[in-house]
Amino acid sequence: MMEKNRKLISNWGNFPIIEAHEKISDSIEEIKNFVKESRQIIARGSGRCYGDASLGDYIFSTRKLNKFLSFDSDNGILECESGVLLSDILEFGIPKGYFLSVTPGTRFITIGGAIASDVHGKNHHSEGAFSTCLLSFSLVTENGEEKTCSRKENPDKFWATLGGMGLTGIIISAKIRLKKIETAYIKQESIKAYSLDEIFRLFDESENWTYTVAWIDCLQRGKDIGRSILQRGEFAKKADLPYDLAKQPLKIKKKLSPTIPFYFPEFVLNKFSIKVFNYLYFAKQRQKVLKNILDYESFFYPLDVIKSWNKIYGKKGFIQYQMVIPKNKGKEGMRRILETIANSGNGSFLAVLKLFGKSDPKAYNSFPMEGYTLALDFKVNDRLPILVEKLDAIVEEFSGRIYRTKDSMSKSSLTNYLENVDSEKFISHQQKRILSRE
Repeated sequence: MMEKNRKLISNWGNFPIIEAHEKISDSIEEIKNFVKESRQIIARGSGRCYGDASLGDYIFSTRKLNKFLSFDSDNGILECESGVLLSDILEFGIPKGYFLSVTPGTRFITIGGAIASDVHGKNHHSEGAFSTCLLSFSLVTENGEEKTCSRKENPDKFWATLGGMGLTGIIISAKIRLKKIETAYIKQESIKAYSLDEIFRLFDESENWTYTVAWIDCLQRGKDIGRSILQRGEFAKKADLPYDLAKQPLKIKKKLSPTIPFYFPEFVLNKFSIKVFNYLYFAKQRQKVLKNILDYESFFYPLDVIKSWNKIYGKKGFIQYQMVIPKNKGKEGMRRILETIANSGNGSFLAVLKLFGKSDPKAYNSFPMEGYTLALDFKVNDRLPILVEKLDAIVEEFSGRIYRTKDSMSKSSLTNYLENVDSEKFISHQQKRILSRE
């Protein structure tokens, strides 16, 4: 029986589902009092992360902190509250010729979540993580005090909060720098690779491109392991666009947005159906190299167009497992990871490979390190913890790291890298789970 005033809450992966108290307010004084009066608390934004880092017994929701505060149109500097979605920023900024300097694969996360995770995108190797465009933020700390944090003001809190998973306090507002764009379109090259050696060579050859990412077929074995499609892109100039698009270069056509209306039955997603999907996805591009122009939604957020796509994994939910392997060990490490997945019977419907560049050493809680990162979606089943344990062992062997934003199963030896966030007040379900394993 559920305790009074508690409700069931989960994030985008629908795993785990917990009982929690949730507080929501846009009053700064009420937030400060709530923090002072609470024994344990964790902030939560839109719930679009995959893991359990924003879940806890007592949750503060930032959904009502959704206002824009100021905008410097000459320099592209935006100040807004922490519950503002990246999609809100795009709707505001693109008509003015500004885009997010760094964006993950969904635009439906909050700016507070982007800071707490120090999110990365397809351009980490060229432009870094979200912290590179973050100028300052306002933070309510465990004693209910509001602090402005930047590289110069309260720098200890600034750097600890980046990738700190909400364990340093509740972010109230933030100031970021947007990047100037001439159009809302991307010039893309899509290149088929038939092996792991080939896709790594293509990444090496593409380091001068701003955006790179590869879809990879994680069920291939032997000589076909690493079969993939690399996508690399740059924002298009107005002169690059065909006449019909050049008339309104900062406006894209509205798309149909289908909805997954119900949770798929357990049998729909299986090794065979994923194998068929992977075959068709690789085969649909007939040319070795395809050059085209895409709108920004299709390039950066292909899954966002499908509402409630998480339901395809069924009621038990799914996890996204993401790790990074140092660059000098990247190919060998990824080969071992892919071989382990192919032999496990747990196929990944989505497998995305990206290149990370060097990270700012001051952002010591941030996930990226120079190397290769692979993100994989797995349907929750009885065999999955065994696979995760095997993957963890490989990542540890190659001195890699697990992404806390997406972790909901991994070992503490890989995820417990947070420093200077040992608050007894800001504690998440993830933190409790990790500490219980030590």
